[in-house]
Amino acid sequence: MSKDFLKGCRDEYDVIVIGSGLAGLTAANTLAKTGRSVLLLEQHYQLGGMATWFKRAGGHIFDISLHGFPIGMIKSCRRYWTREIADSIVQLKNIRFDNPMFSLSTTFDRDDFTRQLVEKFKVPAERVTAFFDAARALNFYDDQNQTTGEFFQKFFPGRDDVIRLLMEPITYANGSTLEDPAVSYGIVFSNFMSKGVYTFQGGTDRLIGLMKDDLARNGVDLRIRSNVEKIHVRRGKIEGATINGRMIRCRTIVSNANLKSTIFKLVGEEHFDPGFIDEAKAVRLNNSSCQVYIALKPGDHLDESNGDLLFSSVAPKFETEALLSRDVTSRTYSFYYPRTRPGSDRSMIVSSTNANYADWAHLSDEEYDASKKDLIETTLAALEKYVPDIRGRVEYVEASTPKTFEFYTRHLEGASFGTKFEGLAVSRAVPQQVAGLYHAGSVGIIMSGWLGAVNYGVIVANDVDAYLSGGRRSAEVGAAS
Repeated sequence: MSKDFLKGCRDEYDVIVIGSGLAGLTAANTLAKTGRSVLLLEQHYQLGGMATWFKRAGGHIFDISLHGFPIGMIKSCRRYWTREIADSIVQLKNIRFDNPMFSLSTTFDRDDFTRQLVEKFKVPAERVTAFFDAARALNFYDDQNQTTGEFFQKFFPGRDDVIRLLMEPITYANGSTLEDPAVSYGIVFSNFMSKGVYTFQGGTDRLIGLMKDDLARNGVDLRIRSNVEKIHVRRGKIEGATINGRMIRCRTIVSNANLKSTIFKLVGEEHFDPGFIDEAKAVRLNNSSCQVYIALKPGDHLDESNGDLLFSSVAPKFETEALLSRDVTSRTYSFYYPRTRPGSDRSMIVSSTNANYADWAHLSDEEYDASKKDLIETTLAALEKYVPDIRGRVEYVEASTPKTFEFYTRHLEGASFGTKFEGLAVSRAVPQQVAGLYHAGSVGIIMSGWLGAVNYGVIVANDVDAYLSGGRRSAEVGAAS
């Protein structure tokens, strides 16, 4: 007889949270702290969504890609999680770029970028200052017709090298492109530029473990391997959800699933206005990624001159299509030294490349396996430049593709950052369509990445709390602002 993962669940809750990505976890925790009864459901056996890890024989623990975020993550974790989590966030001080246009190291903050642009790239100081000020001033209510590419040309016409420095890491961090609205670039870039790039010391497994402990202290009923099959709506209001074949009633639902999955699969378009459905259908999914996880033999330590993050490319210039191509020319390496996991003697490397789902989705099993092996082999060959004799030093190596992320997270097409920019407005409008239904997740690029996910979880939790308190109007005003 199969295990009942819902054993002991109540028949009704104030809130059901679907999915345990950082937005879902934070929304659940925030609401539980206000005294709401919360059921948090995760279809996987592990929490975290894309903020996760996996273990392999031999003591290898791999974080899924880099988890680099702005300094604002410290404040958000201290306020909405615990001081222990906030105090474990440390700065990555050596970010490297190596490509045919330039090679440099930076602390990845405004002061150092200004120095590099003026001294190395010979850009007039007043133009650099004007660019940073303009990027910081961009906000969600600005003209969204101006693209990031047009924004760059305004300040750095014809300077593909400068654009590459300013754009390449943001594309890796949240999937934004030169064709996306400038506001989607400016907000994220300015957040990083305030104080640099940070990460969580101790690994993602420790982070999620600490979050799980805090959820338990606050009374969240947390269930893994619990697949939500249907969200039930009656007379325009949330009624409950069917999970593993069981109907559980609730007053509100926060979906941390993909926006389009929430609307079209879990709820059904018959419960939404036709105009809203048209807008939801027009929302584009963001791209996915491929990753190669490389573990060195125990005691074999990497040369820390490689830096914490290395944006490496052999492409002659920065192009969105080149970044997504199966013919990989650009790789971002995350170097994990023993200090990343205190007490460990392991060194690991994760190589990440942006990728198109379509390039992997229709391969035969034989073609798929061959392509993964090729991805590993070409990655090791490229890495040899930075880690000599890498093949002789590797103890374990494994690759993931967009299909891997689709399988484990159920994100449509393995989308690493949810949806494109237009997804944010649709996500925020969901409760205006179905009373008691909310969406929180990786949408619109601005609300992507760890910091965006945590903060979006808080925003939505406040909306839910207002609704449950009878402040329906307040919740609707918040959704539009």
